[in-house]
Parts: sequence; C-alpha cells; structure tokens
Amino acid sequence: MRGVFAFLLLFALLPFLPLGVWRAFLLDVGLFVLLFTALALSWDLVARTGQLSLAHGAFFGLGAYGTGLLLPHVGTLPALALGALLAGLGALLLGSVTLRLHGLYFAIASLAFSEVLRTLALKLGFTGGPIGLPVPPPFGGGLPLAGYYLAFAVLALAVALSLWAEKSPFRLAQAACRQSEAVARVLGVRVVRVKLLSLFLGSLVAGLSGGVYAMKALFLSPYEAFSLARAVEALVIPIFGGLYTTLGPLLGGVVLVGLEQALRLWIQEGYLVVYGALLVLAILFLPKGLLGLLGEIGRACSRGRRA
Repeated sequence: MRGVFAFLLLFALLPFLPLGVWRAFLLDVGLFVLLFTALALSWDLVARTGQLSLAHGAFFGLGAYGTGLLLPHVGTLPALALGALLAGLGALLLGSVTLRLHGLYFAIASLAFSEVLRTLALKLGFTGGPIGLPVPPPFGGGLPLAGYYLAFAVLALAVALSLWAEKSPFRLAQAACRQSEAVARVLGVRVVRVKLLSLFLGSLVAGLSGGVYAMKALFLSPYEAFSLARAVEALVIPIFGGLYTTLGPLLGGVVLVGLEQALRLWIQEGYLVVYGALLVLAILFLPKGLLGLLGEIGRACSRGRRA
C-alpha cells in the first residue's frame, strides 16, 4: 500500500521538481505513463475474473472520440465524463452478448468488437472518417498542466478501483470466477454479474484515459485510437509488472512506458525492435513480473540477515 501511495505522490509532485532542460520531455513522458498505467489497471481489473480482454483499445477509442466530439459543445469535464460513459455503454453491450464465453473465445469476440468500432469510425462522416478528427486542448489551452493533472486524476481513480477490488469481498468473487466458474456458481457467486461489473468499471477508466489522450494529441485517427497496440499494451504492462495487484501495473507502467519513450528518443528508427526484444526476455525470465522479482529479492535479503 505504501508503495502505491509513493508512486502517486511522486507523480503529483513531478511538475514541481527541478527538471531543468528535460522538463517538457519528462512531463510528457509522465503524462503517458499515467494514462497507459491507468489503462493497464483497467485491463487487470477485468483479468482478475479470468477474462482475456482485447477490447480495451476499443474502450480507449470510444472515450477518445466521445470526448473529442463533445468537447467543443459541453466543455472539458462533461466531455470526459460522457466519453467514459460511452465506453461503459460499449462494455455493457459487449458483455451482455459475450461474457458467457470463456478464455480465447471471449478474447476473439472482444477483438472483433474493436475491429467493428474501428471500421465504423472510418466510415461515419461525423467522426472525420480516415482523415481524422481535430480535438481542442483541455479548458481551451489556458492551463498548461491541465492535461497532466487530468491524467493523474484518471490514474488515481484507477488505483482507487483496483484497491477496492483488491481489499474488498469483491476480490473473492473475482478469484472464484477466475479459478472455476462452475465452483463459483455453487458457492453462490453471480458469475456474469461479477464479470460484467468488472468489465464496466474497467471500461470507464479506459474511456477516461482515451479522452485525456485525445486532448493531449489534439488529433484523432481511427487507426491510432482503436489500435490493437493499445489493447496489447494494456495487457503487457500488468503481465510485466505483476498480475492481479495494484502495485504491479504501476511498476510495469513506469518501466515499460518510460523505456519506450526513452528508446524512441535515443534510437528513433528501429526502437520497436529493441523494445520488443527486451520485453520478450523480461516475460521469459520474469514469469511473476517485477513484483515477483522484488519479492524474491526481499526474501533473500531477509534470509541473509537471519544467517
């Protein structure tokens, strides 16, 4: 718990630290770490029920387009809220049809849902089609750190939901669904309701992440907003950091998103090759993620002190 609050405190104070000539770059990296870590936590919230979701790119895109379309008419905060609600409605639509599916079947259905939405965004006129959609900055651009602190608020919400699911009796219902749905039903767990609530809460956070991203990017393309890369990033970060926890995706987000941005700056062309190779090696040699590695180091240090 202390580690989680230390992360939040660090990012809350980041704009006030003496960052020198790297200030603009580090604040941009910090904003992306906040957004994609929140997206990862939203995916992990669903994964705790045993479902492999590839729809988080779709929820991200729904939130981004909903916010981008509504922002000129209703203002920043209402547009963000309505964009997140649109993502939540998309999750309820998807879940009501597919949550009786298991494993890869649900993953394929969620991927198909993402592709349908991307195709609609390309074909519909009011989304800008393949040309894309310009998006105004938050609060008319009058607050330089508005985007950063909106991203921080999204991460804080994601952390609060994750800690609630981790510490409350809801954790037991999710774990029962993940281990065996048949046994969970015998124990009185309403499996579909638990999975649907997890998917809905996760989609709200993903939609908020997409909305803040849209205001940061100032432009949306269906290829970017509904990209499969978003869904993959959402699942890779928790796997790398440590599944079914709050601290694991925080660790994974800081390391992976920070590493990606640094490689993009230093290597430029071909940075994805290096990033991908490092990621494969990490997954092969860290099966329990960074959190598992830190736990093993802590136990080894404790044994050394006793000896």
